[in-house]
Amino acid sequence: MYIHQNKGWPNFLWDSELLLPYVSKVRDLQGRLIGRMEGLGFELRDEAVLETITKDVIKSSEIEGELLNPQEVRSSVAKRLGMEVSGLPKASRDVEGVVEMMLDATQNYSEQVTKDRLCGWHAALFPTGRSGMYRITVGEWRDDKKGPMQIVSGPMGKEKVHYTAPDASRLDHEMNQFLSWFNADSNTEPVIKSAIAHLWFVSIHPFDDGNGRIARAIGDCQLARADRTNQRFYSMSSQVMKSKNEYYNILESTQKGSLEISQWLVWYVERLIEALNATNDILFKVLIKAKFWEVNRDTKFNERQVSMINRLQGDFVGKLSSSRWAKMTKVHRDTALKDIQDLVNKGVLSDSGEGGRSTNYVLNLPDLE
Repeated sequence: MYIHQNKGWPNFLWDSELLLPYVSKVRDLQGRLIGRMEGLGFELRDEAVLETITKDVIKSSEIEGELLNPQEVRSSVAKRLGMEVSGLPKASRDVEGVVEMMLDATQNYSEQVTKDRLCGWHAALFPTGRSGMYRITVGEWRDDKKGPMQIVSGPMGKEKVHYTAPDASRLDHEMNQFLSWFNADSNTEPVIKSAIAHLWFVSIHPFDDGNGRIARAIGDCQLARADRTNQRFYSMSSQVMKSKNEYYNILESTQKGSLEISQWLVWYVERLIEALNATNDILFKVLIKAKFWEVNRDTKFNERQVSMINRLQGDFVGKLSSSRWAKMTKVHRDTALKDIQDLVNKGVLSDSGEGGRSTNYVLNLPDLE
């Protein structure tokens, strides 16, 4: 029996006493975080928001196995927030769609979530009308013409069914119930409401594809309501991604169980606590970056150098060599060497000291003291 087949669906049950210490911890961390961020200047706060939303968009898509270009995501987020960020590429249509959805969910958190709004998010996620090679119904509830909506894994002929969603004929009724509950003022603790909304929506699975990303956007929308601010300083999706296998396992076990969902709620709030604690890393990166540009405010850089310095302070993974610089900036290796040597002379880069066939370089970051 799936959760939506239980008598009494969707009247979920949970142990409030079990959840109380978790919720108290979240409230404490939220209060501390807002206080710390209010102590920052506007520019640093905006940079923290840019960093957080960029990370959230990337990780929410990565949970579904879709890898977005981090620089394109950052470019799209910055543009939509009205921030000037140089040296970033123009975002693709797919990236723009995901960013548009996530920003609408969190920046306009106080607005009603309606069918039209959800369908707009779905259309933004699939601008070509396809999911990979397959044409899907976009901007409308699924119709199940090709069979019931199932979550499956395994090779063809040996598929394992993890979950079967409600029949398409029930979708109008199911989603009307969900949206009425989500938009109504209630006595439900706001953080718990985010966890319930995530589970409830993904259990209905109203679209052909993209339900996971939209469920996380809905959850983030409710978290923004809980925080009463559209400035995002923590990324829930980043923590879900770190526990991706657990995420799918707890969802599956909950969706195959009764209406008692305490274990799902505990798991969700634990990830939220991790997300709030992880803001220390984001804040450290933002402060280091601000200090770097302050120290180097009189140093002259060309556009390629600015772009690469920002990459090195952001999503860069691996070692920096002249050949990699050339590839990433689309210039000849001789030009890359000149760019790098110029930064070495200015004290911005230094030899990593690792030796080997080619020299690798590291960015010299200032101390915060």
